[in-house]
Amino acid sequence: MPERQNFPFPGTVAEARLLQERLRCEVRIGPLDVSRLRRVAAADVTFLEEKETVAAAVVVVEYPSGDVAEEVTAVVRTGFPYVPGYLSFREGPAILAAWEKLRRPPDAILFDGQGIAHPRRFGIASHVGFLLDVPSVGCAKSRLVGEHDEPGMEKGDFAPLRHEGDVVGAALRTRKGVKPVYVSVGHRADLTSAIELVLSLCTRYRLPDPARRAHQLTRELRGGAGR
Repeated sequence: MPERQNFPFPGTVAEARLLQERLRCEVRIGPLDVSRLRRVAAADVTFLEEKETVAAAVVVVEYPSGDVAEEVTAVVRTGFPYVPGYLSFREGPAILAAWEKLRRPPDAILFDGQGIAHPRRFGIASHVGFLLDVPSVGCAKSRLVGEHDEPGMEKGDFAPLRHEGDVVGAALRTRKGVKPVYVSVGHRADLTSAIELVLSLCTRYRLPDPARRAHQLTRELRGGAGR
């Protein structure tokens, strides 16, 4: 386990902002050779007990076949408040706890959230990707920052997402005629390879297959907590 995984998660928003500002410079952006990947993970979270407990799921698939290789979950209490732009401080510890249960570390991981498409360029895909030192990609259902033109209607069409003069991601059409997802670099990837990876895992639906399965697992955990 890399030492950086044990980096503390602050308890206040002010401390969290300082950490984001400091670590954003550690994010590495560069090409990821998707063809060399053999195992790809996706993480998802949900909240239990009045949103004071976080349940996380990590699903690993063989790549490129998409066959599920491993599924793990973890439940962690959180004391960090809900504040947009700081969700990694609520969700990250649970994802890391689930990651520690994996038998083999994946070659890359997708997050239901942002990477550098973030006010301080350090969303959950960048934050946790950096802590794990694993290539990571944000694939979000909604936009946090930036503006974009409407992408074409065919699968694979995309429009750059721009924020404060920088391209921070893309609005990507993963199914014909279906609203786009928002892809951004987390860590140790670039936008071209992030788009390639997301598209290759979207075989039938809007979201990548392992992300859909991780979401199903967190929904099952939430349902179980309510019984």
